[in-house]
Amino acid sequence: MKRSIGALSKLSGVSIRALHYYDEIGLLHPSEIADSGYRYYDEKAVERLWQILFYRELDFPLSDIAEILASPEFDRARALEEHRTLLLQKRERLDGLITLVSNALKGETAMEFKPFDTTKIDELRDQYAEEAKARWGNTEAYRESARRTAKYTDEEFARIQERSAEVTRGFAALIGTDPKDSRVQTLVKEWQALITESYYVCTDEILAGLGEMYVADERFTKNIDQFGEGTAKLMSEGIAYYCANKK
Repeated sequence: MKRSIGALSKLSGVSIRALHYYDEIGLLHPSEIADSGYRYYDEKAVERLWQILFYRELDFPLSDIAEILASPEFDRARALEEHRTLLLQKRERLDGLITLVSNALKGETAMEFKPFDTTKIDELRDQYAEEAKARWGNTEAYRESARRTAKYTDEEFARIQERSAEVTRGFAALIGTDPKDSRVQTLVKEWQALITESYYVCTDEILAGLGEMYVADERFTKNIDQFGEGTAKLMSEGIAYYCANKK
């Protein structure tokens, strides 16, 4: 289903002017621009707008959001879980305010201040913001990634994602194999080359950091292990050996 820019504006609450601006800075491109000049957005674009709004909710500047979404390590499932947690906390606070108002309408005058307290929500915002900054940071690698991906079409993105899945499936097929095995090492080289070709120059240092992250953060591990339990561990160990022994 494709939506016009006007329909998307009504759906999301984001002004048409803002959507035009997002296109100009490479943050959100329309999926199609008709000969008439009308802009249309498919479901993938709508989901990306949702992700943009989530990080705006955490007070991230648009430039940082572009870098985060452009990262090959962006974890959609994790973003959804964090958003859900934040929304549940907001709902709890709103329920408290509704109860407070209802009691006031009944004539009850208890001085209850807890529903006005936004400490937990603020703490969650800060936590997610700090995690995202620590994970993606404001590095040249991700700025380069944002510049490149801003020019990709949906078809190009799909090809890159399928290639990523193909390499990851290759690792999954070798679970239980020695990380030093030539087949594992070949896949590590392919993984590094894929990141370099598609996103940014993936140096050995960056690659080593990615490998550590695949097992250090259980959410990343869970995401990778969708291809098979132990995939993240093999990737991490294979990358570590590759980077330590590369001549």
